[in-house]
This record gives sequence, structure tokens and C-alpha cells, in this order.
Amino acid sequence: MSEPIIYIDRSNIREGKLEEVKAALPRLVEFVDAHEPQLLAYGMYLDPEGMSMTVTAIHPDTTSLELHLAVGGQEFRRFAGLIDLRSIEVFGRPSDAALEELQRKAAALGEGGTVTVHERVAGFFLR
Repeated sequence: MSEPIIYIDRSNIREGKLEEVKAALPRLVEFVDAHEPQLLAYGMYLDPEGMSMTVTAIHPDTTSLELHLAVGGQEFRRFAGLIDLRSIEVFGRPSDAALEELQRKAAALGEGGTVTVHERVAGFFLR
């Protein structure tokens, strides 16, 4: 049985690029909203100092994560000069294909960004 995938990534905002990041985020959200209606939640958060950004997503299953990475890839690459992706954390079981794409994303948007998968051992989702 497939289960939801919770995705969290954390990036440093490159010096002098905060305003560009702020301008680019609504466009990314609009694009994802228009092309990925299956997503349960998608959000971007900036720290108070404007030095780091966190992206969160809740996918209904690993197929949704795969679609997100395929459809959004071009849009994500627009952030390459704006951020340095430090980490991607995935809570749930992504497919091997999704995991490979996450590793490519970490390499493309950061220097030494890590991908960590956490498998659920107990709990439940809304029923």
C-alpha cells in the first residue's frame, strides 16, 4: 500500500539574492499548483534574517513525488544561482527513481547537499 511522502528541503540563500528568491517563489508555487493538482500541501518559508529557505511538500504517494520532480525540474533549476541547497529530507518510502532524481536535484542546486530518507515505523495519516 502506498503512503504519503513528506518532503523538506533546506537551502542557504546566496548573498545579495534574497529579493530575487522572494520574487521567484510565487511563480514556482503558481506553476506547481497549475501542473500538480495531486499535491496535498506545498509551502516555502524564509527565516527572519532572510538567510535560509525551507520548502515543504506533502505528496499522496511516491508517484506524486516522481511527477513533481519531472514536471518541476526546469523551474527548480531557475534557483541554481540563488540558493545553495543543504539538505533534502524525505519521510516515507520514495521509489528508487524518485530517490535518484532527488540526488540529482541536490547536486544541481547545492554543493554537498544531502538526501536523507526516514522510513515510518509507527503512526497513521488522516483516515
